[in-house]
Amino acid sequence: MKLVATAKLLPTPEQDTSLLATLESVNAACNWLAERAFELKAADKYRLHGLHYRDLREKFGLSSQMAVRAISKVVESYKRDRTRKPTFKPHGAIAYDQRILSFKAMDRVSLLTISGRILLPYVAGSYHHARLEGVRGQSDLVLRKGKWFLYVTVDVPNGAPIDPEGWLGVDLGIRNLAVDSDGEKD
Repeated sequence: MKLVATAKLLPTPEQDTSLLATLESVNAACNWLAERAFELKAADKYRLHGLHYRDLREKFGLSSQMAVRAISKVVESYKRDRTRKPTFKPHGAIAYDQRILSFKAMDRVSLLTISGRILLPYVAGSYHHARLEGVRGQSDLVLRKGKWFLYVTVDVPNGAPIDPEGWLGVDLGIRNLAVDSDGEKD
């Protein structure tokens, strides 16, 4: 089963600047690409990749994988409603995957930014921290009220099915508020 764990990042002022520049650059790239996709009426990620991948890297300073993630973000948004051009807020969340994010220790995460990789300390509640070992798929870098967070998709094992020994059904009604399966009325 997949769940989302939250990790609060604790960047230095220099790292904060790098994260902010990355967020703004990726979202600016998404807005630029959304304009092109809307003009072409194209929601095909392979077509957009072929036409604009190099431009994204050169104009916005994106790494290879960040350009791929930006293309995917635009395509997913455009596919929802092809009648409107998608727009992206400068500080909107951006997706990271295992190529550009990795957990290095119990309290450190490595993120790729437009100025290179940075190693950030993070904190998480005990419930979320215990699940960060099962990271699978995408993580979202989010800026909320001046604080940085990673929303991390994690795999957790499904619990063993419960075989109840006794059970009770309750019917909620209009004349009787509740009637249980034994016939008792509230």
